[in-house]
Amino acid sequence: MITSMTDVQFRPATATDIPAIVAFGEKVIPQHYAPILGEKAARAQLDWWTSERFGAAIAAGRVQVATAEEELLGVVETGTVAGEQVVWKLYVTPSARGNGLGVKLIDLAISSLPDKTDRLLTEHFAGNTEAARFYEREGFTIISTDTNLANPNASVVWRCRELPAPTI
Repeated sequence: MITSMTDVQFRPATATDIPAIVAFGEKVIPQHYAPILGEKAARAQLDWWTSERFGAAIAAGRVQVATAEEELLGVVETGTVAGEQVVWKLYVTPSARGNGLGVKLIDLAISSLPDKTDRLLTEHFAGNTEAARFYEREGFTIISTDTNLANPNASVVWRCRELPAPTI
């Protein structure tokens, strides 16, 4: 557990971080999503937490991490969808939540986006009310929802945050 934000280092992920990131996903993702999606669907989210997927994203400079004393506390991954910049993953370990790590990781992700990026998308499951509150507080507004009639909690809510024009 962190005692102060001064204990936390924020940095781009490297290939040597891949095992820790995959292990972080295995630890955090199923327990987070099981109450929202059910156990099977929660475990299926780990398909997005593989060495291969993170290797490519890290090589592209799209993954940032928060660490303290060699422990991975949080991770953010950006990418693209339909030509738009998007946050695909933003997770903080439960014991470190509420300390501003998520905000700092979003800021770090934004600073790593291509020049002239004027907005950032993200998505979360409708049943993930914790993520909904966080993104709302951080200026992400709902732009659409991909409805899942079989499990409304699994509907995907898309959000957008307008970014300030770069200063010259």
